[in-house]
Amino acid sequence: MFSSSVSLRKKRPEEAEVSEDGHFTVTAYATAEEYDLEKLLSGLVQQELYQPKKFICTDDNGVEPDVLYVSAKYQVDKEPRDIFFFREGTVILWNIGELECSNVLSFLKQYEQDSYDENVVTGESEQMVYNYVPTEQASAHLKRGLFLLTRDEDSYLEKYTFSNAMSLSVKLGIWEASLDKYIESIAFVTDNLKRGTKIKISRADMLRKTGELFALRHLINLSSDLLDTPDFYWDREHLENLYAQTCGYFSISRRTKVN
Repeated sequence: MFSSSVSLRKKRPEEAEVSEDGHFTVTAYATAEEYDLEKLLSGLVQQELYQPKKFICTDDNGVEPDVLYVSAKYQVDKEPRDIFFFREGTVILWNIGELECSNVLSFLKQYEQDSYDENVVTGESEQMVYNYVPTEQASAHLKRGLFLLTRDEDSYLEKYTFSNAMSLSVKLGIWEASLDKYIESIAFVTDNLKRGTKIKISRADMLRKTGELFALRHLINLSSDLLDTPDFYWDREHLENLYAQTCGYFSISRRTKVN
C-alpha cells in the first residue's frame, strides 16, 4: 500500500530548490477522477482561447487518445503558453499565470467526473520551473529541480514527458491525502484498542468506513500501475530516460511502495 512515511511523501528534496528568477513556471493539478476529453476539446474550440495541437495516446496504439495538448492563441510574450489535459483528471500548465490558471480550472469543472475537494486540489498541486538548454547539441534533462528543454520542433514531446511524471505525482498526492484522511478518521479505534476500552461506533458508520476502505483499496491497486512505464516510450529511449528521471525526482516508486 502507499507509504505513510512523511519523508516519502515529500516530493522535492530541499537541496533541489532553485531560484525562479529568469525561469518559467509549470504547474500541475489533479482535479477529478476523469475528464471527458472529447467534450473538453469541443468546449475549447468554442471558447477560442486555445488552439488544439495534438491528441496523444499514452499506449501508442491510437485506439483512444488520453492526453489533449493545446496552446494559447494569444501570446503575452515570446514564450508559448501550453496546457496538457490528461484523461485521468490532471492538468499541467506551462507558462500560465495564476489568474489564467484559475480560469482554466473553473472552465474544466463542467468536463470533470467525480471532482475532488478544491482545498485538496490546491494542497496537492505541484509547481516547477523550466528553461531551455543553452546549446542546440544538448538534450532535454532535469537538473537540480529545473526542467531544461530543447528548442527542437518536437520539443512538445519533452514537455509532455515532464508533464506525464508531474501528472502521476499530483494524482498520487490526491490518493495519499485520501489515505491520510481515512487513517485520521479511525484513529479513535486504535486509541480504544490500546486502552482496552469498548469501541463506540454505530453500524451505519461501520458500513460507511467499510465502503471507504474498499474505495481506497481500489486506489491502492491502481497505484501499482504507476510503476509501469507507458508504452508510449518504448521506441523513444531518450524520452523514456527523461520520464524515469523525473519520476525518480518525485519519488513515485517509493511513494507507491508496498509495505
